[in-house]
Amino acid sequence: MDIKLVRNATLVVEYAGKKFLIDPLLGEKGSFPAFPNSARQDQNNPLVELPVSIEDLISGVDAVIVTHLHTDHLDEKAMEVLPKDIKLYSQNDEDAAEIKKAGFTNVEALTEDTVFEGIQLAKTQGEHGRGEILKMAGLVCGIVFKHDSEKTLYVAGDTVWYNGVQEELNKHNPEVIVVNAGDNQFLQGGSLVMGKEDVYEVTKAAPNAKVIAVHMEAINHWTLSRQELKDFVSEKGFTSNVLVPEDGKSYSF
Repeated sequence: MDIKLVRNATLVVEYAGKKFLIDPLLGEKGSFPAFPNSARQDQNNPLVELPVSIEDLISGVDAVIVTHLHTDHLDEKAMEVLPKDIKLYSQNDEDAAEIKKAGFTNVEALTEDTVFEGIQLAKTQGEHGRGEILKMAGLVCGIVFKHDSEKTLYVAGDTVWYNGVQEELNKHNPEVIVVNAGDNQFLQGGSLVMGKEDVYEVTKAAPNAKVIAVHMEAINHWTLSRQELKDFVSEKGFTSNVLVPEDGKSYSF
């Protein structure tokens, strides 16, 4: 498999001969307003440009996966430029209905048993924060990719570390894990996605897996920088387990 971090949570995953685009945030730098009640109110989102052209990104994509409908995971530009007949997976029927309103005609809700071109795509649970903030953040999911010719890949999505992530690790035993780890948060309510301690818990629960930390430094409410996570990983002594890519970086497994 080949995993490219594009920007934020946007990934291009080439897996068992198919190309997947995950959580497409394709607009230009500054194309939508800062998320309110959080850091960097003077900077519109996204904070950084795409590292590659949209044409290159969407060329040859076999399927799109949208883990939830927050703007930093599916923006207006993505809905404008993606072919309306492309295979598109959402987390549930409610999200599928919203995506169809934008003109997409080949939308399917993920389940634990979804199969695309011989590749198993298992929907996984997630919690977009802890406590009261969950009501505002709404439902999210992750995905596990499985195929006989590939290692098992778990894309955890917008979730914090909690027992549900532990359950998915126990169930699927992934060899490669992608976590959203910018510790994004509003001024109240705590973490919406993983912070450095959450990443540490993932590595302890899956000591033989490679963990790729993304969703960093691209949206105004981030609080954990790449350098801070790298320093923490080094301090804790698990540098060999965790990869912290810059935008545009690819890894092959």
